[in-house]
Amino acid sequence: MADISIRLRWPRGDFALDVALQLPGQGVSALFGPSGCGKTTCLRALAGLEKLPDAYITIGDEIWQDTSRNIFIPPHQRSLGYVFQEASLFPHLSVEQNLLFGVKRLPPQHPKADFTYICQLLGIQSLLQRRPHQLSGGERQRVAIARALLLAPKILLMDEPLSALDQARKQEILPYLEQLHRQLSIPIIYVSHATDEVSRLADHLTLLQQGKVVASGPLNETLSRLDLPADFAEQAAVVWEMTLHELEDDGLAHLQTADHISLLVGQTKQALGSRVRCRIDARDVSLSLHKAVDSSILNLLPATLLDMVPAETPGHLLVKLQVGQQPLLARITQRSAHTLKLQQAMPLWVQIKAVALLE
Repeated sequence: MADISIRLRWPRGDFALDVALQLPGQGVSALFGPSGCGKTTCLRALAGLEKLPDAYITIGDEIWQDTSRNIFIPPHQRSLGYVFQEASLFPHLSVEQNLLFGVKRLPPQHPKADFTYICQLLGIQSLLQRRPHQLSGGERQRVAIARALLLAPKILLMDEPLSALDQARKQEILPYLEQLHRQLSIPIIYVSHATDEVSRLADHLTLLQQGKVVASGPLNETLSRLDLPADFAEQAAVVWEMTLHELEDDGLAHLQTADHISLLVGQTKQALGSRVRCRIDARDVSLSLHKAVDSSILNLLPATLLDMVPAETPGHLLVKLQVGQQPLLARITQRSAHTLKLQQAMPLWVQIKAVALLE
């Protein structure tokens, strides 16, 4: 599918939304930022639930809104699926009846999704005869996602779909969202303020602050920027796509990137050959001029220093490095940088103290 173009302007008292975005027509694009930054307004405008006074929205070659030409396609005529924070299922209908409610109202010429495949994809085959009150929060949300997908949409919009769930239910549903990521060919726009969800699911990341885009691009390219505002830089991290290469006898898992960079992490339930994501926080990376030979830290990798800037914490620096083809960030003190005489293009060794395996 062709790219998604969004241009929105909406002055509203003390808050002004001013967004211009070009999002890819495949994969998961995350809109990330604190509450009140404009994420949900962007999503609702894309769906046509908010008719903003100055907007231009195209999905591929379809124009959904262009206020300069008085074009506005109403929500029911936009080929989209929308998943809200709450599942909002009809309590008097079974799961199967909830799923088919919207499908029965589609025009005869509208493409039809494969009911059995969607149910299998979201693991809800055994739930079809239950009523919503008989489901857990995670099960209700999976049904809501299936209901949206059964409309055979050209795009799936998800507005903080896990925010109403506790941690256990979030962990229950995240593997299904990853499955959607792998299996669906349609683009997904995913709104969240949770770094773990974005790190695990997103391919493309847009950072919003006070109604404006502060950065937008491929996930790691955006995460590893050094010019982000303090609110984002405080959570500085990168995400590495890796493959489970080997399970060690001592309970560790050996992971590799496509360019053969290796990491050792705690044991995982994933099968050998599985693709996984690892989040590496800048605060968990230290630097050395030489490879340590007597360190308890297992992940020691050669790197090249690309750049460094003052961090938001006084007396600290944020350092950008390259490990093979992978970006990496380190948060260190200015005193350490002075002691090591750090400078651009300098070869170093990085010590990665902790790796969050996102599974």
